[in-house]
Amino acid sequence: MIDVVLPCLDEAAALPWVLDRMPDGHRAIVVDNGSADGSADVAAAHGAQVVHEPRRGFGAACHAGLLAATSDVVCFMDADASLDPAELPRVLALLGDADLALGRRRPVTRGAWPPHARVGNALVARRFGLRDIGPMRAARREPLLDLGLTDRRSGYPLEMVLRAVRHGWRLAETDVAYHPRTGRSKVTGTVRGTLQAMRDMHRVLEAGR
Repeated sequence: MIDVVLPCLDEAAALPWVLDRMPDGHRAIVVDNGSADGSADVAAAHGAQVVHEPRRGFGAACHAGLLAATSDVVCFMDADASLDPAELPRVLALLGDADLALGRRRPVTRGAWPPHARVGNALVARRFGLRDIGPMRAARREPLLDLGLTDRRSGYPLEMVLRAVRHGWRLAETDVAYHPRTGRSKVTGTVRGTLQAMRDMHRVLEAGR
């Protein structure tokens, strides 16, 4: 069984589609980050393990899921239906030759990934020889814990990549489809949210110098 961590904030409308498409042999851990729409109940009704993380922040939810996971290999992905869990095996297949496997987002429609979010992401990803700081990813649990990740906001995915590189990890990417999310994004759906995410990533980069 492979644990799949899904940070969640008000994703009740998206969770049924996401959880019903979870591949066999994968166990969903939905980390509710203070939802007000009944997301936790929806997740539990669809067979997911539910973890409650009261401290707000994408990184806080991701790390709570990592701590709750018990499988040797752990995956991460968004819970907003922008990513299809059926593609997780493709990402996991990279772990034969890599220590951190990433799903490189390929938008299926023009509006799936707004330009203001895509450009900033690409500029950061290039620093590490990547094309995307992809939210669908997989790695072994114990080495991930050993990275000592500290960011609890939007910089968490970048900090994972940065520290992995510093520890000599091998990184690999494969394309995954990126769909328009269900509901409005807390980050890429607004310029303000994107700017906040960029500030978080800048803080992570500065701390890693």
